[in-house]
Amino acid sequence: MSLAGVPTLLPSPKLQRQRAFTALGAELFDVLVIGGGITGAGVARDAALRGLRVALVEQDDFASGTSSRSSRLIHGGVRYLEHGQIHMVFESSRERRTLQRIAPHLVRPLAFTWPVYRGSRVPRWKLEIGLALYDLLALFRNVGRHRRLDARGVIAREPGLRQPGLVGGAQYWDAATDDVRLTLANVLSAQRAGAVVANHARVEALLRDGDHISGARVVDVIAGRAVEVRARVTVNATGPWSDRVEVLAHEGSVAGVRGSKGVHVSVPRSRLGNVAALTLVAPQDGRVMFVLPAGAFTIIGTTDTFDDVPPEDVRAAEPDVAYLLAAANHYFPDAQLARADVVSAWAGLRPLAAGQGSAGDPGSASREHSIATTMPGLVRVTGGKLTTYRAMAEEIVDVVQREGGFRRAECSTALLPLEGGDLGNVTETIMEVTRTIGDPVVAEQLVHAYGSAWRAVWALVAEDASLGTRVAPDRPYLLAELQHGVTEELARTLGDLLIRRTPVAFETADHGRTAARNVGGRVGTWLGWSEDETAGALAAYDAEVARLFTVGA
Repeated sequence: MSLAGVPTLLPSPKLQRQRAFTALGAELFDVLVIGGGITGAGVARDAALRGLRVALVEQDDFASGTSSRSSRLIHGGVRYLEHGQIHMVFESSRERRTLQRIAPHLVRPLAFTWPVYRGSRVPRWKLEIGLALYDLLALFRNVGRHRRLDARGVIAREPGLRQPGLVGGAQYWDAATDDVRLTLANVLSAQRAGAVVANHARVEALLRDGDHISGARVVDVIAGRAVEVRARVTVNATGPWSDRVEVLAHEGSVAGVRGSKGVHVSVPRSRLGNVAALTLVAPQDGRVMFVLPAGAFTIIGTTDTFDDVPPEDVRAAEPDVAYLLAAANHYFPDAQLARADVVSAWAGLRPLAAGQGSAGDPGSASREHSIATTMPGLVRVTGGKLTTYRAMAEEIVDVVQREGGFRRAECSTALLPLEGGDLGNVTETIMEVTRTIGDPVVAEQLVHAYGSAWRAVWALVAEDASLGTRVAPDRPYLLAELQHGVTEELARTLGDLLIRRTPVAFETADHGRTAARNVGGRVGTWLGWSEDETAGALAAYDAEVARLFTVGA
């Protein structure tokens, strides 16, 4: 991309990928990061900005695991106060401010209403104390301080709420994000800082020099070739897969992580009737849950149950969906949501450090992270949360510098904007883009997804008007975004494009299957696929969305 944000002539995607794998096999890296979720992406960016030679590999696509299945919040963690996790709330509040500064297009203030009912597990006095402490731990530098509301004030904000028993509530502030785009912004920022990055690159073995881990054997899942990636320090940042990587280094089984399954459902916002975001106490078990606006949809979540299923097989189950719908219907009685109203249901695994929490209550487990050198040359991170990824990455790179004997360099990730974050005032930018393209809905989508890089996407439409076509009816995502995803954002499959570079799969009843068939030929042209390869890509897409969105019994 040129400095003006207009695409310049780039090598073909196949040639770009070939060059990346050639570099992976030819160089000695300071650090090899295994895992392209938010943690690994954050580590790669931090290390590259400190001047280290970095390689980042991901077995599937960036953010294809836990990092694409969160509640899409950057939040201080008000519910952690119940468990006395004061430090976690303080750190989360600080990181929320930092991310709003370095990625204002991706991390946006969001006001929450918390209604309180007679007999609630969280009475008004407890909520008031908790939110006052929440403001204090944010050093009173949140977007706004919380406001106490009487019952009329709550209903004025959310007219659809159940009124019998309502005694009041409060409004407080957190932030919303796009978890996939946040991860991708870190990957692209790492690449811009000199890191060699590759998705669909699976680690099949760790390399050793005596008792020292010296890199990994990495297979290109797309082309089938394998390379040995040599590195002075290797970081295992694979989340719920981290035990598998450790097994490659240690004899016998390893139990460092236990997965907690979190399920979300998406319904049309018009069906539930919420105006904005809410924090609710589930009537079934008292768990704190969220109702979150997401464009034309509302996301309801999440559950929190231990699940020892392999991470790639985690999925929502019908009891999970029923639990979330019942809780929503309890608070919005006129909605009468039914199973048929669910557009999408998905699940992710939180990688909690083994031994955290009581045997049956993952909600009591700390979300604090743990960093350990498990063998000479191998650093492992477990736990943590989306909100604090940047601070966690800073700690990890500090450990990497010590482990590798590298010259100490200071972290700069809190000061430098993420990819697309150098755009000034977001609202003014959306107005500017609206004037340019004439569609306020698409303008808002482009700015929130790409930040200052919106011009690069729109330049494609200026060159070829057909790229201004929407990928799916009534959704604001353009064909130009798919081409941009291929040429600028390392997308190599239909799933990369329709599940992660854009959320078409989450927002269409058939999870993007029709869209995939409509765009498959064009994507195949960009990626250099034959007819047979295009047919195979469509079959692979069908299998991927079936795995992600099929609800189990």
